[in-house]
Amino acid sequence: MNYLIVILSMLLSGCIGAPIALTPQTEQRLQAQAPIRFLLTFDDGPSASGYNNPSRSVVADLANNPILPGIKAVFFLQTEASRSGGSSRGHKTMEREYAAGHILAFHTATAFHTNHRWLNDAELESTLTQGAADIAAITGSPPNLVRPPFWNYDKRTFAAYQRHGMHVLLTDLSANDGKIWGFNGSPRRRANLYRQLSVLREHIALGELPTVDGVIPVVVTFHDINRYTARHMQEYLQILLDSARINGMKTAAEPFYTDTAQLQRAALARTVKDVNEPVHLPGVWNWVWDADTR
Repeated sequence: MNYLIVILSMLLSGCIGAPIALTPQTEQRLQAQAPIRFLLTFDDGPSASGYNNPSRSVVADLANNPILPGIKAVFFLQTEASRSGGSSRGHKTMEREYAAGHILAFHTATAFHTNHRWLNDAELESTLTQGAADIAAITGSPPNLVRPPFWNYDKRTFAAYQRHGMHVLLTDLSANDGKIWGFNGSPRRRANLYRQLSVLREHIALGELPTVDGVIPVVVTFHDINRYTARHMQEYLQILLDSARINGMKTAAEPFYTDTAQLQRAALARTVKDVNEPVHLPGVWNWVWDADTR
Protein backbone atom coordinates (compact mmCIF):
# COMPACT_ATOMS: atom_id res chain seq x y z
CA MET A 1 0.00 0.00 0.00
CA ASN A 2 1.33 3.40 -0.98
CA TYR A 3 1.75 5.49 2.20
CA LEU A 4 1.23 8.67 0.15
CA ILE A 5 -2.30 7.51 -0.58
CA VAL A 6 -2.94 6.99 3.13
CA ILE A 7 -1.58 10.44 4.00
CA LEU A 8 -3.62 12.03 1.24
CA SER A 9 -6.74 10.30 2.50
CA MET A 10 -6.18 11.74 5.96
CA LEU A 11 -5.97 15.23 4.53
CA LEU A 12 -9.00 14.84 2.32
CA SER A 13 -11.09 13.44 5.15
CA GLY A 14 -11.24 16.96 6.52
CA CYS A 15 -13.12 18.21 3.43
CA ILE A 16 -16.76 18.59 4.37
CA GLY A 17 -19.57 19.13 1.88
CA ALA A 18 -22.88 20.86 2.50
CA PRO A 19 -25.57 18.90 4.34
CA ILE A 20 -28.39 17.34 2.35
CA ALA A 21 -31.51 19.49 2.60
CA LEU A 22 -34.43 17.98 4.48
CA THR A 23 -37.35 17.60 2.06
CA PRO A 24 -41.01 17.29 3.10
CA GLN A 25 -41.02 13.76 1.67
CA THR A 26 -38.06 12.69 3.79
CA GLU A 27 -39.54 14.39 6.84
CA GLN A 28 -42.77 12.46 6.36
CA ARG A 29 -40.95 9.17 5.90
CA LEU A 30 -38.95 9.73 9.08
CA GLN A 31 -42.17 9.88 11.08
CA ALA A 32 -42.81 6.24 10.21
CA GLN A 33 -39.39 5.15 11.48
CA ALA A 34 -38.27 4.32 15.01
CA PRO A 35 -36.21 6.91 16.88
CA ILE A 36 -32.43 6.73 16.65
CA ARG A 37 -29.97 5.99 19.43
CA PHE A 38 -26.28 6.77 19.07
CA LEU A 39 -23.97 3.78 19.51
CA LEU A 40 -20.59 5.17 20.51
CA THR A 41 -17.38 3.37 19.54
CA PHE A 42 -13.72 4.23 20.16
CA ASP A 43 -10.70 3.05 18.16
CA ASP A 44 -6.98 2.59 18.85
CA GLY A 45 -7.02 2.69 22.67
CA PRO A 46 -6.45 2.33 25.43
CA SER A 47 -3.94 5.08 26.02
CA ALA A 48 -0.85 4.11 27.99
CA SER A 49 -0.12 7.69 29.00
CA GLY A 50 0.64 8.41 32.63
CA TYR A 51 -0.26 12.07 32.17
CA ASN A 52 -3.85 13.20 31.66
CA ASN A 53 -4.76 9.80 30.22
CA PRO A 54 -7.33 10.42 27.45
CA SER A 55 -8.92 6.96 27.57
CA ARG A 56 -9.63 7.30 31.27
CA SER A 57 -10.93 10.82 30.71
CA VAL A 58 -13.36 9.53 28.07
CA VAL A 59 -14.57 6.76 30.39
CA ALA A 60 -15.13 9.33 33.16
CA ASP A 61 -17.12 11.64 30.88
CA LEU A 62 -19.30 8.79 29.64
CA ALA A 63 -20.07 7.90 33.25
CA ASN A 64 -20.68 11.48 34.39
CA ASN A 65 -22.01 14.13 32.01
CA PRO A 66 -24.98 16.53 31.99
CA ILE A 67 -26.70 14.82 29.04
CA LEU A 68 -27.03 11.18 30.09
CA PRO A 69 -24.89 9.69 32.86
CA GLY A 70 -23.81 6.08 32.54
CA ILE A 71 -23.33 5.88 28.78
CA LYS A 72 -21.88 2.55 27.59
CA ALA A 73 -19.65 2.26 24.52
CA VAL A 74 -17.67 -0.21 22.44
CA PHE A 75 -13.88 0.09 22.69
CA PHE A 76 -11.90 -1.43 19.79
CA LEU A 77 -8.57 -2.19 21.44
CA GLN A 78 -4.93 -2.49 20.48
CA THR A 79 -4.20 -5.18 23.04
CA GLU A 80 -0.46 -5.64 22.42
CA ALA A 81 0.79 -2.19 21.32
CA SER A 82 3.22 -0.69 23.83
CA ARG A 83 1.45 2.68 23.70
CA SER A 84 -1.89 0.98 24.27
CA GLY A 85 -3.05 -2.31 25.78
CA GLY A 86 0.40 -3.87 25.75
CA SER A 87 1.43 -1.68 28.69
CA SER A 88 0.58 -2.18 32.35
CA ARG A 89 -1.39 1.07 32.46
CA GLY A 90 -3.19 0.22 29.25
CA HIS A 91 -4.16 -3.20 30.60
CA LYS A 92 -5.51 -1.64 33.79
CA THR A 93 -7.50 0.84 31.69
CA MET A 94 -9.09 -2.02 29.75
CA GLU A 95 -10.06 -3.58 33.08
CA ARG A 96 -11.63 -0.28 34.13
CA GLU A 97 -13.57 -0.06 30.89
CA TYR A 98 -14.97 -3.54 31.34
CA ALA A 99 -15.81 -2.92 34.99
CA ALA A 100 -17.73 0.18 33.94
CA GLY A 101 -19.94 -1.89 31.64
CA HIS A 102 -18.32 -1.07 28.33
CA ILE A 103 -17.75 -3.67 25.61
CA LEU A 104 -14.17 -4.66 24.88
CA ALA A 105 -13.77 -5.41 21.17
CA PHE A 106 -10.81 -6.27 18.97
CA HIS A 107 -8.80 -3.92 16.78
CA THR A 108 -5.21 -5.17 16.72
CA ALA A 109 -2.83 -7.41 18.65
CA THR A 110 0.31 -6.40 16.79
CA ALA A 111 3.07 -4.11 18.02
CA PHE A 112 1.77 -1.36 15.75
CA HIS A 113 -1.48 -0.42 14.06
CA THR A 114 -0.94 -2.99 11.32
CA ASN A 115 -3.32 -3.64 8.44
CA HIS A 116 -4.45 -7.27 8.78
CA ARG A 117 -4.31 -7.69 5.02
CA TRP A 118 -0.55 -7.20 5.18
CA LEU A 119 -0.14 -10.22 7.47
CA ASN A 120 0.44 -13.70 6.10
CA ASP A 121 -1.89 -16.50 7.18
CA ALA A 122 0.19 -17.56 10.17
CA GLU A 123 0.65 -13.97 11.39
CA LEU A 124 -3.05 -13.23 11.00
CA GLU A 125 -4.03 -16.34 12.92
CA SER A 126 -1.52 -15.50 15.64
CA THR A 127 -2.70 -11.91 16.10
CA LEU A 128 -6.38 -12.90 16.24
CA THR A 129 -5.67 -15.66 18.75
CA GLN A 130 -3.55 -13.35 20.88
CA GLY A 131 -6.06 -10.50 20.81
CA ALA A 132 -8.95 -12.79 21.69
CA ALA A 133 -6.95 -14.22 24.60
CA ASP A 134 -6.00 -10.74 25.84
CA ILE A 135 -9.61 -9.65 25.98
CA ALA A 136 -10.91 -12.96 27.34
CA ALA A 137 -8.42 -12.68 30.21
CA ILE A 138 -10.35 -9.59 31.32
CA THR A 139 -13.94 -10.38 30.34
CA GLY A 140 -13.99 -14.16 30.63
CA SER A 141 -14.95 -14.65 26.99
CA PRO A 142 -13.39 -13.81 23.62
CA PRO A 143 -14.64 -10.72 21.77
CA ASN A 144 -17.34 -11.04 19.13
CA LEU A 145 -16.78 -7.62 17.55
CA VAL A 146 -13.85 -6.52 15.41
CA ARG A 147 -13.02 -3.34 13.53
CA PRO A 148 -10.28 -3.94 10.95
CA PRO A 149 -7.40 -1.45 11.17
CA PHE A 150 -7.78 1.27 8.52
CA TRP A 151 -11.30 -0.13 7.88
CA ASN A 152 -9.67 -2.60 5.51
CA TYR A 153 -10.59 -6.25 5.04
CA ASP A 154 -10.88 -8.78 2.23
CA LYS A 155 -12.28 -12.29 1.83
CA ARG A 156 -9.28 -13.88 3.55
CA THR A 157 -9.29 -11.66 6.64
CA PHE A 158 -13.10 -11.64 6.85
CA ALA A 159 -13.11 -15.44 6.88
CA ALA A 160 -10.44 -15.43 9.59
CA TYR A 161 -12.57 -13.10 11.73
CA GLN A 162 -15.51 -15.43 11.32
CA ARG A 163 -13.46 -18.46 12.36
CA HIS A 164 -12.69 -16.62 15.59
CA GLY A 165 -16.31 -15.65 16.15
CA MET A 166 -15.64 -11.98 15.40
CA HIS A 167 -18.08 -9.83 13.46
CA VAL A 168 -17.00 -6.71 11.56
CA LEU A 169 -18.56 -3.48 12.82
CA LEU A 170 -17.94 -0.42 10.64
CA THR A 171 -19.52 2.99 11.26
CA ASP A 172 -22.19 5.43 10.16
CA LEU A 173 -20.56 8.61 11.46
CA SER A 174 -16.88 9.37 12.04
CA ALA A 175 -15.77 12.30 14.17
CA ASN A 176 -12.61 12.78 12.07
CA ASP A 177 -11.12 13.59 15.46
CA GLY A 178 -7.49 13.21 14.57
CA LYS A 179 -5.23 10.23 14.97
CA ILE A 180 -2.28 9.39 17.19
CA TRP A 181 0.12 11.10 14.79
CA GLY A 182 0.16 14.38 12.87
CA PHE A 183 -2.57 16.97 13.25
CA ASN A 184 -4.61 16.11 16.31
CA GLY A 185 -7.96 17.86 16.11
CA SER A 186 -11.21 18.54 14.29
CA PRO A 187 -11.97 22.26 13.99
CA ARG A 188 -15.10 21.54 11.93
CA ARG A 189 -16.42 18.82 14.18
CA ARG A 190 -19.99 20.17 14.24
CA ALA A 191 -20.29 20.67 10.47
CA ASN A 192 -18.75 17.24 9.90
CA LEU A 193 -21.23 15.31 12.02
CA TYR A 194 -24.16 17.42 10.82
CA ARG A 195 -23.29 16.63 7.21
CA GLN A 196 -22.73 12.91 7.77
CA LEU A 197 -25.98 12.54 9.67
CA SER A 198 -27.89 14.29 6.89
CA VAL A 199 -26.63 11.62 4.48
CA LEU A 200 -27.51 8.78 6.84
CA ARG A 201 -30.95 10.34 7.45
CA GLU A 202 -31.93 9.59 3.86
CA HIS A 203 -31.20 5.88 4.35
CA ILE A 204 -33.07 5.81 7.66
CA ALA A 205 -36.08 7.46 6.03
CA LEU A 206 -36.16 4.64 3.48
CA GLY A 207 -36.11 2.01 6.24
CA GLU A 208 -32.65 0.70 5.32
CA LEU A 209 -31.29 0.45 8.88
CA PRO A 210 -32.45 -2.22 11.34
CA THR A 211 -34.53 -1.51 14.43
CA VAL A 212 -33.25 -3.17 17.60
CA ASP A 213 -35.11 -3.00 20.91
CA GLY A 214 -37.38 -0.32 19.46
CA VAL A 215 -34.64 2.04 18.26
CA ILE A 216 -32.38 2.44 15.24
CA PRO A 217 -28.71 2.15 16.30
CA VAL A 218 -26.49 4.80 14.67
CA VAL A 219 -22.81 3.87 14.99
CA VAL A 220 -20.42 6.74 15.76
CA THR A 221 -16.61 6.48 15.81
CA PHE A 222 -14.11 8.41 17.94
CA HIS A 223 -10.50 7.82 19.02
CA ASP A 224 -10.12 7.58 22.79
CA ILE A 225 -6.33 7.60 22.52
CA ASN A 226 -6.66 11.21 21.37
CA ARG A 227 -6.51 13.98 23.99
CA TYR A 228 -8.45 16.25 21.65
CA THR A 229 -11.37 13.84 21.76
CA ALA A 230 -11.09 13.50 25.51
CA ARG A 231 -11.18 17.28 26.00
CA HIS A 232 -14.26 17.61 23.81
CA MET A 233 -16.14 14.44 24.73
CA GLN A 234 -19.08 16.12 26.43
CA GLU A 235 -19.29 18.65 23.61
CA TYR A 236 -19.40 15.81 21.09
CA LEU A 237 -22.39 14.30 22.90
CA GLN A 238 -24.25 17.59 22.56
CA ILE A 239 -23.21 17.96 18.91
CA LEU A 240 -24.73 14.58 18.12
CA LEU A 241 -28.04 15.57 19.73
CA ASP A 242 -28.02 18.95 17.97
CA SER A 243 -27.25 17.28 14.63
CA ALA A 244 -30.20 14.92 15.03
CA ARG A 245 -32.54 17.78 15.88
CA ILE A 246 -31.38 19.95 12.98
CA ASN A 247 -31.77 17.01 10.62
CA GLY A 248 -35.34 16.41 11.73
CA MET A 249 -34.58 13.05 13.34
CA LYS A 250 -36.25 11.65 16.44
CA THR A 251 -33.92 10.45 19.18
CA ALA A 252 -34.87 7.86 21.78
CA ALA A 253 -35.73 8.95 25.30
CA GLU A 254 -32.23 7.75 26.12
CA PRO A 255 -30.27 8.96 23.07
CA PHE A 256 -27.19 6.89 23.98
CA TYR A 257 -26.83 3.32 25.25
CA THR A 258 -26.77 2.84 29.02
CA ASP A 259 -27.51 -0.91 29.05
CA THR A 260 -24.62 -3.20 28.07
CA ALA A 261 -26.86 -6.03 26.86
CA GLN A 262 -28.82 -3.68 24.60
CA LEU A 263 -25.55 -2.22 23.34
CA GLN A 264 -24.31 -5.70 22.47
CA ARG A 265 -27.48 -6.60 20.57
CA ALA A 266 -27.43 -3.33 18.67
CA ALA A 267 -23.77 -3.63 17.71
CA LEU A 268 -24.19 -7.19 16.44
CA ALA A 269 -27.23 -6.16 14.41
CA ARG A 270 -25.15 -3.53 12.62
CA THR A 271 -22.23 -5.81 11.71
CA VAL A 272 -21.32 -6.78 8.15
CA LYS A 273 -23.05 -10.06 7.39
CA ASP A 274 -21.41 -10.88 4.04
CA VAL A 275 -17.94 -10.01 2.77
CA ASN A 276 -19.48 -9.01 -0.58
CA GLU A 277 -21.91 -6.63 1.08
CA PRO A 278 -21.46 -3.07 -0.25
CA VAL A 279 -20.23 -0.84 2.56
CA HIS A 280 -19.54 2.84 3.03
CA LEU A 281 -16.35 3.73 4.86
CA PRO A 282 -15.66 7.12 6.49
CA GLY A 283 -13.72 9.83 4.73
CA VAL A 284 -12.20 8.67 1.46
CA TRP A 285 -11.32 5.15 2.60
CA ASN A 286 -13.63 3.62 0.00
CA TRP A 287 -11.58 5.35 -2.67
CA VAL A 288 -8.29 4.30 -1.05
CA TRP A 289 -9.19 0.63 -0.89
CA ASP A 290 -10.75 0.62 -4.34
CA ALA A 291 -7.43 1.99 -5.57
CA ASP A 292 -5.77 -0.83 -3.67
CA THR A 293 -8.03 -3.31 -5.50
CA ARG A 294 -9.69 -4.66 -2.38
